Formats: sequence, C-alpha cells, structure tokens
Amino acid sequence: MPTNRGVTSLKSRRRAADPMREFDALPPELRQWVADGMRPWRAGSVRKTYASAIARTGDAQSALEELDRIERAAVARDARRVWGTNHPEAQS
Repeated sequence: MPTNRGVTSLKSRRRAADPMREFDALPPELRQWVADGMRPWRAGSVRKTYASAIARTGDAQSALEELDRIERAAVARDARRVWGTNHPEAQS
C-alpha cells in the first residue's frame, strides 16, 4: 500500500501515543522548526535531541542550528541510500 512518505530508508512502526498531542506539547520554536523541516521527526526524538543541544550550547538559537546540521547529515545519508552518491543532497 502506498504511503505519503514516498521512497525512503526510514524505518516505520506503529506508535502507541498520539503523535499530534506529542507535537502540540513541543515548545513553539521547536514546533516551527519541525514544521519547516526536510524530513519527518518524532516529537520525542526532536525533544530529546533539542534538550541535548541546549545542554551543549546553552542557547536556543544555537540548539536549533545544531538541529539543522543533524538534519542535513541525515538527509545526506538517506539520499545516498535511496538515490546513490550522485544525488545533490548526498554530497552534503
């Protein structure tokens, strides 16, 4: 059955919790970051990664920039797996 995820190497699994409720519980700046993101993030994953980035950087803006770097690296890995090393995103 086709899904709205398209071709991806991301794993899929059923969730027991309500993903929209988890998303709504994120801080506004983090909800906006996820909404503008290049790939799907679980609310729990992005919350944990953001908290870790805040602890390292001590600054919300720097933490969001670190999330951007993490996401770009994940997109590059995914592009290499799905489309090969010649894909423009795989070069990042």
